[in-house]
Amino acid sequence: MDAAHLMDLADVYGAHNYAPLPVVIERAEGCYVYDCDGHQYLDFLSCYSALTHGHRHPRILAAAREQMERVTLTSRAFHNAQMGPFLQELCAFAGMEMALLMNTGAEAVETAIKAVRKWAYLTKAVPRHQAEIIVCADNFHGRTVSVISFSTEPLYRNDFGPFTPGFRIVPYGDAAALEEAITSTTAAFLVEPLQGEAGIIMPPPGYLAEVREITARNDVLLVLDEIQTGLGRTGRRFCFEHEGVRPDLVLLGKALGGGLYPVSAVVGRAAVLGLFTPGEHGSTFGGNPLACAVGRESLRVLEEERLAERAAKLGPHLMQRLRSISSPHVKEVRGKGLLVGMELHPEAGGARRVCEALMAEGVLCKETHDDVIRFAPPLVIEREQLDWAAERAATVLARL
Repeated sequence: MDAAHLMDLADVYGAHNYAPLPVVIERAEGCYVYDCDGHQYLDFLSCYSALTHGHRHPRILAAAREQMERVTLTSRAFHNAQMGPFLQELCAFAGMEMALLMNTGAEAVETAIKAVRKWAYLTKAVPRHQAEIIVCADNFHGRTVSVISFSTEPLYRNDFGPFTPGFRIVPYGDAAALEEAITSTTAAFLVEPLQGEAGIIMPPPGYLAEVREITARNDVLLVLDEIQTGLGRTGRRFCFEHEGVRPDLVLLGKALGGGLYPVSAVVGRAAVLGLFTPGEHGSTFGGNPLACAVGRESLRVLEEERLAERAAKLGPHLMQRLRSISSPHVKEVRGKGLLVGMELHPEAGGARRVCEALMAEGVLCKETHDDVIRFAPPLVIEREQLDWAAERAATVLARL
C-alpha cells in the first residue's frame, strides 16, 4: 500500500485524537526512520523521549528476544524471575528504597496520586478524603480523567467533566505561591522539573531546591514527574540532580522501556510506597517478565553507554547551533541536555508549518503549544547529525 492509502485508512477507521505529520514510517534504525517509499529521516523527536536509546537498540532487542523465548506474561498472581532483580536495579539506579511497576506514564501518575493520598491519611493524619495535591499551571501529566482534572489546558478539559476533586493549582516556578497554597490537608506537591509539553519551560535557578525545603518543612511529599526528563535526557540520570535535591517519589516511563516496550514506575521512599496492601492497586501487565527484561537492559545501556553524559555534552552544542541561526522568526531557544525548544514569534505563522518543512528536508520533529518546536533526538546521536539537522533548520527558517 502507498502512503496516501495508509493515511486514509487511519483517518477513516481511527479516532481523530492526533494530528500527525503526513509521513508513514515503515522501518527504523538508530537515529533514522524510513517511510514507505524508502526516504530517510533523522528522528528529532524520539517519541517524546521514549526513544532515548534510539530505534531498535541491538542490546535491548536481544534482551527482549531472549526473554520472549522463555516467558512473556505471568500476571502478579505469581512471581517471575525478572521482576525482583529489576526492582533492585531500578532502586539502586535511582537511589531510592522501593518501586512500583506499571506500564504507561499516566498509570505512574495515577499510582502516585493514590500513594500520596494514602500516606496523608495513614501517616499525616489528614481527615479521610480531604487530602489535597498541589500542582502547577501549564502542567502535563497525562490525559486520564483524574489528571486532566488538574490541567489548565482547555483542550484537555472542555468536554470531559465532571472532574476529580482534591487538587490546587499554583504558578510554575513560583516557590512563594507554593508555600502560600499549603494547608494542613496538603499531601504532596506534584511537579515537572522542566515542563516539556508546555513548550520546554524552564523554572528559575534554585526553584527545585527551594521547593524541596518548603515541602520538607511543611511535611508535604515532593513528587517529581520525570517521565519525559528522566533517564539521561537533560544531561543527568534525573533532572532533579542538577539542583542536588532528593524527592520523595519519582515518576518514570518512556525511556524506561528502551524504545521497545511500555514500562513505567514510581520509585521512592518505602514509607510511602510500602503502605499499599494486596488488592489496593495493580495492573495485569505491570511488572511482567518481558517488561522487566527490557527495563533492566535499558538501564544497563544508559549507564554503560554513558547516555546522560552524551546529552550533557551534545545538548549545549545543539543549542549553540540553533541560537546561531539568524532569523527574525525565532524568539528564543531554551532547554537542558537534549531536550530543546525553539519558540517562534506568532508572526511566523505557527510551528506546525516549520515542522512540515523540516520533514521535507529529512528531519522529523513536532510542534507543541502552537509556536514551539521541540527538538529531542535520541541520546545516541552524533555531533555531525546534530549539525546536519541544525543546517536544515536554518534553511527552512530562511525560506519563511
